[in-house]
Amino acid sequence: MARHGKIPLVVLCGPTGAGKTSLAVRLAQTWPVEVLSADSRQVYRGMDIGTAKATPDEQARVPHHLIDLVDPDQDFTAADFSLLGRRLVDEIEARGHRPLLVGGTGFYIRALTEGLLEAPAGDEAFRQQLHAQAQAQGPQALWRRLQEVDPAAAARIHPNNLVRVVRALEVFTLTGTPISRLQAEHAFDDCPFDLLKIAVMPPREELFRRIDARVEAMVAAGLFEETARLLAHGYGSELKSMRTLGYREAAACLAGEISRAQAVELIQLHTRQFAKRQLTWFRKDPEIIWVDSLREFATIHGLIENFYS
Repeated sequence: MARHGKIPLVVLCGPTGAGKTSLAVRLAQTWPVEVLSADSRQVYRGMDIGTAKATPDEQARVPHHLIDLVDPDQDFTAADFSLLGRRLVDEIEARGHRPLLVGGTGFYIRALTEGLLEAPAGDEAFRQQLHAQAQAQGPQALWRRLQEVDPAAAARIHPNNLVRVVRALEVFTLTGTPISRLQAEHAFDDCPFDLLKIAVMPPREELFRRIDARVEAMVAAGLFEETARLLAHGYGSELKSMRTLGYREAAACLAGEISRAQAVELIQLHTRQFAKRQLTWFRKDPEIIWVDSLREFATIHGLIENFYS
């Protein structure tokens, strides 16, 4: 199946609640696909309801990979995802099947398809120093500092995005080279894939209705009980995994900080806000073809058929 030495890889991306998993299952009726889940939270074991993992029936109909990889208190990075994902693509290809990358974590999709910038490891002491400065003087002070040493990076990073500002300053301090220059010089010529990127996006009002309904379905399926089990196993709310949408609000409810009804409303609100951020990310990629959910299944099917042939 490889063409010109590259493996054809279809990417189904888009915001949460858009129907990507249902589309993947339907496509499996035509092609022998295996799904690679591009979701930074579905990698955690025991976090099934809140991360909207494919159901057992869906997983029985289509093999799913890159889920249930680590415990909630273990680290898992985009680099780990890229390494495992590329290995799995080769294995799926060797079986004569079609790898299908499905999910809404844009950074993970980019890591697998384009690779990651080779930058120095973090300097924890320097990072703490920067965070202390931000706490004392505000994040704008760090952003102005970045503007002095790397104006191109500062122009792309919001002044309040402390994580990215700190990382850019850290890279400059450790290498003497602006991170924007490293990014510009970083080529993706080694990409082993021919890519077809399709983003699923229903009309916004419909998407928000689907998100609200899905949150209600998660609650009915036991989201609060699942959160209670995770907390009982010692997975505290300070963990990155437990700060996932749904779990953090449910944990606040279980701690008596908000009511159950308030938690549900907050999960719905925060999920709609998250979907907007996902859309902002994906709209920056000019290679993406946008479709209106399953109503355009014939179009999606034709795009993939032409791509494979």
